[in-house]
Parts: sequence; C-alpha cells; structure tokens
Amino acid sequence: MKPVSHAFKDNAKQALADEPLRRALGGIKHGFVANRAKARAKLPEFERLRDEARAVKEHTLAHLDLYLEAYEKKVTETGGHVHWAATAADARAAILQICQAAGAKTVTKGKSMVGEEIAINEHLEAAGITPVETDLGEYLIQLRHEPPSHIIAPAIHLNKGQVEADFRREHTDLPDNRVLEEPAQLVAEARAVLRKQFLAADVGITGANLLIAETGTSVIVTNEGNGDLTQCLPRIHVVITSIEKMVPTLEDANTILRVLARSATGQECSTYTTFSTGPKRDGDPDGPDEYHVVVLDNGRSEMLGGQFHDMLRCIRCGACMNHCPVYGAIGGHAYGWVYPGPMGAVLTPSLIGIDEAGNLPNASTFCGRCEAVCPMRIPLPKMMRHWREREYEKGNTPAFYKLSLKAWAYAAKNPRLYQTLTGLLIPLLARFGSKGRFRSLPLASGWTRYRDLPAPQGKTFQQLWRAKEMRS
Repeated sequence: MKPVSHAFKDNAKQALADEPLRRALGGIKHGFVANRAKARAKLPEFERLRDEARAVKEHTLAHLDLYLEAYEKKVTETGGHVHWAATAADARAAILQICQAAGAKTVTKGKSMVGEEIAINEHLEAAGITPVETDLGEYLIQLRHEPPSHIIAPAIHLNKGQVEADFRREHTDLPDNRVLEEPAQLVAEARAVLRKQFLAADVGITGANLLIAETGTSVIVTNEGNGDLTQCLPRIHVVITSIEKMVPTLEDANTILRVLARSATGQECSTYTTFSTGPKRDGDPDGPDEYHVVVLDNGRSEMLGGQFHDMLRCIRCGACMNHCPVYGAIGGHAYGWVYPGPMGAVLTPSLIGIDEAGNLPNASTFCGRCEAVCPMRIPLPKMMRHWREREYEKGNTPAFYKLSLKAWAYAAKNPRLYQTLTGLLIPLLARFGSKGRFRSLPLASGWTRYRDLPAPQGKTFQQLWRAKEMRS
C-alpha cells in the first residue's frame, strides 16, 4: 500500500461527510470500549499485569540482539528457517523467493499488519501468484481493493448491506436468489468460498503476535480459526513479523496474552491462540513441510533507545484507537497508510518519515485516553509532541500556524498583556455563545462544523479568583 498520509486533511474531510461510515464507527463505543471495561473490572490484577507486560517488553528490547540470535538458533534446531529483512523490499523478495521455489500459484494469508506494511499482496500478484485473505474482515476489504480500517477489525467501516452487495458482485458462480440478510448467512457464504482456497493453496502466510526466543515459537491470536488452516494445510508456512514481537519465554508470552485480548476485544482470551514451532515432525498428522520466518526491521532498530523507543512495546491491540475521539470520528482510512489512530500517529512517521506523515501527530486532542488504556503503558501523547517538535524544526508548519503560536507565546510571556486580552475577549465570546455553546465560530469552523464548542462563562479564572478572595 502506497502511503498517502500527506493527504490526511482531505481524507478526514471526506470521512466526516460519510454518514454510513460515522454510523459504523458509532458501534465502537458499545462494542470494544464497553467490553474492555468489563474485562478489566473482572480481573483485579489487571494493572499489575500491565506493569509486568511492560517490564517484559523493556527487558527484551534492552537485549534484543541476544534474543533474536537465540530465536534463530531455536527455529533452526526445530527444522525451520529465519530470513532477516532490513527493509520492506528485502522482506518481499524473501517471501517471493520462497513462493516461487515452491511453484506456488495460490497463497492463503492470515491477517498481518506487517504484510500490509510491506505490500506483499501487490508484490505477489505482480509475479503471477494469487494471494487470498482468509480473515473475514481482510477478505471483505480485499474484494473492495481497500486497506484495513482498523488493526484488529479491518472491515469495521462497512455495514451489512455493503457486504451483501460485494458478495453478490464478486461471487458470480452462486445462485442470485440466495438469502444474505443475516450476518450468519454472510459468514456461511464466505466460509464456503474460502474453504476451497484453503485446500488449493501451496503456501500459507501468517503474521505473528509474539515470537518466543526460548522455543523458537511464533504465536497468533484469532477468533475465526483461519490462521490455523492457513498454516497447517499448505505445504509451506511463512511467518511475516517484525523484530519487536520478540519475548524471552513462554511465561512472558502468557503475561502479554492476558492483557492483549482483554484490551483488544474485551475477551479473557481469543477463541484461538496458536503456538507454531517448526515444520511437521515424523508422526504429526498435519502441518507444513517447511516453516519460514521473515523478520522485518524496516526502521525499527533506529527507534531503539531514542525518543520513540516506547512505541516498540506496542502489541497491536487497537485499544488506543478504540478510545480515540479522532479515530472514532474519521476511521482508519483517513490516516492514509497501514497504522491508524494514536499508535499510527507515532509509528507511521517513524517508518515513512515526518515529511510524508507530518499531519498525523497533529490529529490528536491530547485527551490522554490512548495512554490511559494502553496495556503496555506507552506514552503516546508525549511522542506525538516529539513529532510535532520535529515537524516544526524542519519548517513544515504552515506560516499562519507559526504566526499564531508566536503571538500566543508573546502574550503568555507578558502576564499583564495576557490578562488584559483575556479580560476583553472572554466576556465578548460569552455574549456570542448560544446557551453556553458555539454553533459556529471564526477560525474554529473545523471544530464547530461537526460538534459544539463550549463558550466561556464571562469571567476569567483570575477574575473569579479575585472575587472569591474579596468575599472571604
């Protein structure tokens, strides 16, 4: 997927005008957000687990080179192969070489954000190999030639009617009079179509939520079982992942899994949590003949120990975007690349550059909800501020914005001037506010066009404080 994050403002305007999208996004609050709150309340040690999970990741990142070497050694001992990819191009080349060596014509895929990051589907198609997404959400957006709108619910932006229309358009070999009114009927049709692909595939590609150095194991969490079919039925299983997914031991993996599902979907654990270690052994009833792991860097090692080091703790649960008012208003496609929401506002500039993604760190109200719910306690607002500082230093900030900041800074550094200006402006603004709120306001139309803005009550804080002092 080619990044178009520079078009964020135009993308956001289109999203805000898309009523079906806004209705679809409205379900996040009653789904993911409510379910996470319930799951957290049922687990008294949840906050302690967050601390332990954070400590696991920090320890791993501090010794990442050692654990990567240990992981490669274990994978090799179990009959697998590790391919190190410094760039997205290296990862694409390694996967294509594996597929071509196998004579693959069809490749089934489990959901993988790293796969989206390196645009592996387009690369395979260009080489005459057909990739088939098997996660239901990913399958839906593949039919529509769209990127994911969410990292755990790729098709969260779609409604039932849109899915039915896509199925009738694409599944032309099925009867026209079939009934596709209920979600179960849509799922059944997708299952019937995809089952043939599972059986025909020569290679299966999955992501990995975790890599375990102790055993050379990759771990995926799913709710559909498509990941198991993708890695067990084809002759060759390829895992595409990135360096920060590493943890030292099985026990460490369990600690992170306990906060992952609860933070993502509100489940105690996902329906399927699958541990894969090497290819099929003698006596195994199923499994791949070959097991390959492509481990991607793509700029992540440069984040180690720097201002954006904390971002490497991310476990891709999606909690930050589920609770983000900006994501909740515009969805994931507006962000213009693979990773949306607060985590994308930090990670995307790290991977594709601030010149391309400079708008994303500014797409935040800094309400702090993303940091409050992050199971790994990642300080996302702080890192967005770092990116804003870098963008400002590069001179990418619009002139009007710069001038406004300088004017405000000058006034703020001169208390008497600041108090005089606020003493004049606040009563004036209070008079124009309708029932304590602005329905429209010059220079703030981007806000008031879609939501109300509270109006001041007529007095500044200093005025109210002095009045209190006089009464006492």
